[in-house]
Amino acid sequence: MDFVKPAEVLQSMVEAGESKARMNRVQMLIRGFLAGAILAFATTLAYTAVSQTSVGLAGALIFPAGFVIIILLGLELVTGSFALIPLAVLKRKVRVIHMLNNYFWVIAGHVLGCLFYALLYGLTLTKMGTDMSSPLIQTLIQTSEAKTLGYQHLGGAGIVLVVIKAILCNWMVTLGAVMAMTSTSTLGKIVAMWLPITIFFAQGFEHAVVNMFVIPAGMMLGADVSIADWWLWNQIPVLVGNFIGGAAFTGFGLYAAHKWGSPVNLSSTLATISGGRSGLASPDTTSKLGTRS
Repeated sequence: MDFVKPAEVLQSMVEAGESKARMNRVQMLIRGFLAGAILAFATTLAYTAVSQTSVGLAGALIFPAGFVIIILLGLELVTGSFALIPLAVLKRKVRVIHMLNNYFWVIAGHVLGCLFYALLYGLTLTKMGTDMSSPLIQTLIQTSEAKTLGYQHLGGAGIVLVVIKAILCNWMVTLGAVMAMTSTSTLGKIVAMWLPITIFFAQGFEHAVVNMFVIPAGMMLGADVSIADWWLWNQIPVLVGNFIGGAAFTGFGLYAAHKWGSPVNLSSTLATISGGRSGLASPDTTSKLGTRS
């Protein structure tokens, strides 16, 4: 059996969080760069699928391929770490400064990787800037504007909305990272990861690393979005929401589910129940029965 029990998964989460927090900066930056670019690859693949099939769910079904590659290769995805490192901090394996250090360098790597892929993909999509006829160009422009200006038009309610969508997103994304720990086989890990990632992408929630590609890619192609719009109306609140969703609902949530409170001792509970009510004979009844001729 390749199934890993929840208690063992929880221990793996703490160990993974500690390992990530203690990684050196160069590794964080490189692994973050590669993960950002790979997730951007998966995003354009999903958009291509939707464009070719006109079925929104098609993109959600294949987008998890990028997430699977990142996890199996041991790269750094900050949204996954939002659930793991806080747990290591809670268990006093690392300090908060170690957590923040990881987040800074991995996010920096993500931004560089996403921008790099956005530049190359934009040149490919436009045939080196000579052809703007691809429908994916408009997809990226419209998505970039919707993810920034769409919230801006709502004012304060827009900030609340984007944070909520980011919380819901990373609740599922971090479950994907944790589900990979529920199996010791490669196939089991892939299937387990695929499910929650499909759930988040199909519903249009806000993922910080995906947005690090989509929004600047749209800007490069002509979206009416400024750098301030990008960070103030999407990237910063999405990072905050992703952290809340990952740390509170997956990291601390699973820890509370399996560690808080005392489990019921079934055998001792049954022993105190009278034979008439439980269907079991009490010790006194048993001794009396045993003395009958």
